[in-house]
Amino acid sequence: MTVYLVGAGPGDPGLITRRGYDLLTRADVLLYDRLVDKRLLLAARKDAILVYTGKQPGHADRQPDLNRQLIDYGSSYDIVVRLKGGDPFVFGRGGEEVQALQEAGINVEVVPGVTSAIGVLTSAGIPATYRNMARSITIVTGHTGAERSNKENPLKNIVSPSGIAEYDDIEVRTKKGREDEIDWDCLARLKGTLVILMGVDNRAEIASRLMAGGLPRSTPVAAVENGTTINRRTVHTTLGHLADTELKAPAVIAIGQTAELDLTNYTQLPLSGLSIVNTRSRNQAEPLSSLLTDAGAQVIELPAITFHAPDDGGLDLRRHAAWLNRYDWIVFTSSNAVDAFFACLRDARDLGNLKVASVGTTTATTLREHNIVADIIPDREQSTAGLLNIMPAAGPISGRKETGRVLYPKAADAPPALAEGLRKKGWLVDEVIAYKTVPTSKDTSRESGVTPELIEMAKQADAITFTSPSAVHGYLELVEDGKVPSVVACIGNTTASAARSSGMAVDVVAEEQSAEGIVRGLIDFRNRLTRK
Repeated sequence: MTVYLVGAGPGDPGLITRRGYDLLTRADVLLYDRLVDKRLLLAARKDAILVYTGKQPGHADRQPDLNRQLIDYGSSYDIVVRLKGGDPFVFGRGGEEVQALQEAGINVEVVPGVTSAIGVLTSAGIPATYRNMARSITIVTGHTGAERSNKENPLKNIVSPSGIAEYDDIEVRTKKGREDEIDWDCLARLKGTLVILMGVDNRAEIASRLMAGGLPRSTPVAAVENGTTINRRTVHTTLGHLADTELKAPAVIAIGQTAELDLTNYTQLPLSGLSIVNTRSRNQAEPLSSLLTDAGAQVIELPAITFHAPDDGGLDLRRHAAWLNRYDWIVFTSSNAVDAFFACLRDARDLGNLKVASVGTTTATTLREHNIVADIIPDREQSTAGLLNIMPAAGPISGRKETGRVLYPKAADAPPALAEGLRKKGWLVDEVIAYKTVPTSKDTSRESGVTPELIEMAKQADAITFTSPSAVHGYLELVEDGKVPSVVACIGNTTASAARSSGMAVDVVAEEQSAEGIVRGLIDFRNRLTRK
């Protein structure tokens, strides 16, 4: 039994360490803080216990209660992850938690994270050190829990002696021997970069103290709000104007010569600045999420559906797979059906001379993973209608007293259009349920890593993508109030029809039924808006 204190990094969920992410996927219990990006929770196991441990600013200190929680969970579960923003030991009270666990006899491992004091500045193009400009870094916290109980003096109890992280050999002593206040006069004499965390509310007092200590009013200052996220905002000012500069927390404030630098990369990706919701299931979200991220978007994975075996456990599918020599064609309209069907075969040789039809390129790609190349794929309209258009008509089969026969492995809730269309073309069609789609409801959302905070993020996003009608219904069940991002993108006409029937205005319908098709559709849509 071990409790792992894991640093989540400075904001962007992609900046967690590999070791930290691996532990998230294995945790029995996951305790997470307020500023941890909720998308990281999707890495947790479906049966993991998720515990919110965030402390709201201004509330009473509940660290002792949190320590007790860690001890209780650490005594009962094999892998307990305490997920903390930034690095666990940089102003995160991780040291206190480790001590409490050690005193209770609980095994502890600390997994470092990228501290926001460095990561946020780096992502904003502000180097904390620079040759001949800044050869040291001093990191200071702008407030503590004790400060909030001393409203009469904003800087009284602003930090404990351990609240300063020094990266050079200069020791900062507390002013006049007191242990409840930073010696700002000493900090003003340092030549490197001064980085202040949690200092937005006290920036006027901090600036005043530093200038009183001799730091010039013209000293460059940079404040980075919501660092490493799509909402990042960088403000450049001077120490003399810091008090009058409008800032919002959370922000990292850098003071010193490097603060006037801006070394960001201005390459504009086609979806830069947009937050886009991916509603695919957890095990299928990665391809679309990667393509959206590569195009510059911030992706919010909100698994609106999960896939399960049929009610009979797949017995009927296995029966049909055992009699493939009865069929002339097998038709696939989803990757899930492909995977479920091939799980019933020994290998691809079981197909014999059976011909294979695919509704689109994504399904065809999954077929190729099973070493099967589809005989037909719609070129233009990759949909049920497009597949019916290119499917040949049935005719008498030599040696049989019947016309051709088609096997159609499908979802439990698949629309009847394809089977009906094939029968009109003269085919005998055997429909068999390969899987069923289950919407992620309020009751099952925790199992899928979907939290109320993640749902709110999705509702406030710029765009949302749907790859199946069931994802549309699952999303609406999750959000309850029906709120949808302003841009709706669908993988094909069938999904778009479901979205419109649910009251959504569909802006993008992918010409190619694939993740690539959705991303291209979103890029084209944005380009059209830009040209107007």
